[in-house]
Amino acid sequence: MIPFELTDTAIIGLALKTMLVAFELSAPILATSLVIGFTISLFQSMTQIQEVTLSFVPKVIGVGIALLVCGNWMLHTLIAFTQNLFESIPSLLS
Repeated sequence: MIPFELTDTAIIGLALKTMLVAFELSAPILATSLVIGFTISLFQSMTQIQEVTLSFVPKVIGVGIALLVCGNWMLHTLIAFTQNLFESIPSLLS
């Protein structure tokens, strides 16, 4: 028997906040990968080079640079979300 009750509104709100933070954290990496992939595809279609592995190395380098540039912000965002989540546990359980 659970001594507390989470309402459906609280659960949906928590899930929404979690998905928004996940989207914010993944956006720089996905956007970088998308731009590099599109650029390489455009280059391949213009030069008719059909090498599948050509886009792998630039994407890895680009994602690594995006992590270096945005990593500090991503870590602070994740820490702030986690702290807010732990601070809101008593209000969620009451």
